[in-house]
Amino acid sequence: MTIHVVKASDTVDSIAKTYGISTDKIIYDNQLIYPFRLAVGQALLISNGNDKPVKRIDVNGYAYPFISNWVLEETLPYLTELSVFSYGFTPEGDLIPPPLDTTVMIDKAKEFKVLPILTLTPFGLDGKFNNQLISALVNDPKAQQNLIDQLIKELKEKGYGGVDIDFEYILPTDRDAFTSFVKNVTQTLNKLSYQVSVALAPKSAVSQKGLLYEGKDYGGLGAAANHVLLMTYEWGYTYGPPMAVAPITQIRKVVEYAVTEIPAEKINIGIPNYGYDWPLPFEQGVTKAKTIGNVEAVRLAIEQGVEIMYDEVEQSPFFRYWQDNIQHEVWFEDVRSLQAKFDLIKEFNLRGAGYWHIMQLFRANWILLRDNFL
Repeated sequence: MTIHVVKASDTVDSIAKTYGISTDKIIYDNQLIYPFRLAVGQALLISNGNDKPVKRIDVNGYAYPFISNWVLEETLPYLTELSVFSYGFTPEGDLIPPPLDTTVMIDKAKEFKVLPILTLTPFGLDGKFNNQLISALVNDPKAQQNLIDQLIKELKEKGYGGVDIDFEYILPTDRDAFTSFVKNVTQTLNKLSYQVSVALAPKSAVSQKGLLYEGKDYGGLGAAANHVLLMTYEWGYTYGPPMAVAPITQIRKVVEYAVTEIPAEKINIGIPNYGYDWPLPFEQGVTKAKTIGNVEAVRLAIEQGVEIMYDEVEQSPFFRYWQDNIQHEVWFEDVRSLQAKFDLIKEFNLRGAGYWHIMQLFRANWILLRDNFL
């Protein structure tokens, strides 16, 4: 496996000749489209491996029920778990299923011997994380028992293999109550052979301030759940300034702290399967970035005729372009930035990775993952 960074004189044919592989394989692996133009600075995966996925680490992918069947079938061979996003609940602990049927996703996961997971989120009526809803649940034993009973019923009826608890913006005063809730769910479901995981905001210190962090007790939650997902993405986000979505320096800080609180074999790191396109100049509270797929980002650079740059410190690709007299800045993921994350998994002997999300196919990512963890 090699990563080739495109130079001005490169063509798909010349690259294929250099590495002694077929042009068709380069085109397929990297999702190139006719007439197979390239961008200077574009990272291409050159893989001589066979096409059979090999599962050597745990790999989870989050997906909404409206994922296309084609994307799901292309992705499932590389996953060990498929997290269905998402179920909600009321303050009384009544489970709220997704608006669309999840049966197809669950059946397809089982067909590929992938464990389907029920993702539980505290969304309010506005579709955002609601910490008052969390507070009502974790401080009410009756509501908790009602929710657990309904989770068990849904797990059995639908054929899920476990629950992923994705609660964000937990009030600091609810920190211990939330940990107790996760412990309660885990102990109850484990007796029935279901697993429980919990998503953790990316803390880099035990005393880190902020609503995202103060309600999450890494040590307590790591002990309470079967495994955890570090949400190591969204440094660059919709309403923030242009920057890498998942900068490797920040991810490393989070992992270095996490392994002091949680066994490495229980930790998955989060990997974003997307990027952002910001209009410039950035103005706090006004500028809003557009979400963009990784393959889409490269095609945009090709269409605009601009070079793709690479931040060697943060291990992330980016580029700028002009459209309608407005300059844009795009940050996304490519095989170089993904390799840096895979290297971190190997360095710390982590459990694996969790992808937010798998709604768009990035084939080179899965081939790279396979080639890394043979």
